[in-house]
Amino acid sequence: MTIALDRAAARLAWTRSALDDATLTLEPASADASFRSYWRTHHHGRSWIVMDSPPDKEDPRPWLAMGERLAAAGLHVPAVHAKDLEQGFLLIEDLGNRLYLSELNDLSADALYGDAMDALLRMQTRMDYRDLPPFSHQVLVTGLEVMPEWFLTRHLGHTPSCEEWDVLEAAFDVIIRNAQEQPRSFVHRDYHSRNLLVVDENNPGVIDFQGALAGPITYDLASLLRDAYIVWPRERVEGWVESYRQRLIVAGMIDEKVSPARFLRWFDLTGMHRHVRVLGQFYRLWYRDGKPGYLADVPVVFHYVVSVARNYPELADFVALLERHAAGRDLTQVAAA
Repeated sequence: MTIALDRAAARLAWTRSALDDATLTLEPASADASFRSYWRTHHHGRSWIVMDSPPDKEDPRPWLAMGERLAAAGLHVPAVHAKDLEQGFLLIEDLGNRLYLSELNDLSADALYGDAMDALLRMQTRMDYRDLPPFSHQVLVTGLEVMPEWFLTRHLGHTPSCEEWDVLEAAFDVIIRNAQEQPRSFVHRDYHSRNLLVVDENNPGVIDFQGALAGPITYDLASLLRDAYIVWPRERVEGWVESYRQRLIVAGMIDEKVSPARFLRWFDLTGMHRHVRVLGQFYRLWYRDGKPGYLADVPVVFHYVVSVARNYPELADFVALLERHAAGRDLTQVAAA
């Protein structure tokens, strides 16, 4: 508690100094799955965000460097007003609180996703990804293995048998080969409705980009359209996917030999990688890190995994395995220690 109070006092003192206003106060703006937190303050009729990255846990320099690159590429990311890297404090532009998640509905979705896909295309066509860490085979494997460890074993209390590991590994191989056959591009890595904000100019505002990698061209598209926090009818999603395929063709990122069916498979199975990983990660955030806020979203993620996998015969055994062990379980309720 003392450490938290000391951090709060240091954060407030730094903010008051940065804006030269000894009367400022701070209120929570948001937090994320890392140790980073965000705080809002008001000064001379303007709202600001203080990003608090404890230096021993969250280095803010990757966020700063990537933000500069994205801004140069024409993306609307928070401008930086002041920084103290030694303490881990940044004073940045407040993009507001109109998250895509709260603004998306049947009437707004086409326009908002259109803006988001335009921004994604700018990232993929203007951002040099060659110096970014690769979405390598090991990264792909490690991401998938989070699920059997934290979902099957820790949450459901089931240790996979040798035969079940064969099923898991066969499914993982399908997913990994799909990711590896795609063209490489810049990957934001968490391009979804909680990291996009509706803004008046150059919509959307983009945040949480510090983990960018070089990876499959459909990864961010899957993050956007198969969001863990909002679900759309498959027919509508496939319409948006096809519209983005056409954008990529016009931009010269892929050619017309990449058929709608092939591109949809890329999209579906890349989304599978993300959702299999998240299915384990959401439980890891609770059991390891004590963060229960993501448990309510697990049913959507589980639905994505099994509903998409059912469209691919080579994943039939994988679907059966998951459904067999999850049957009758409330996935939002934590297991006993």
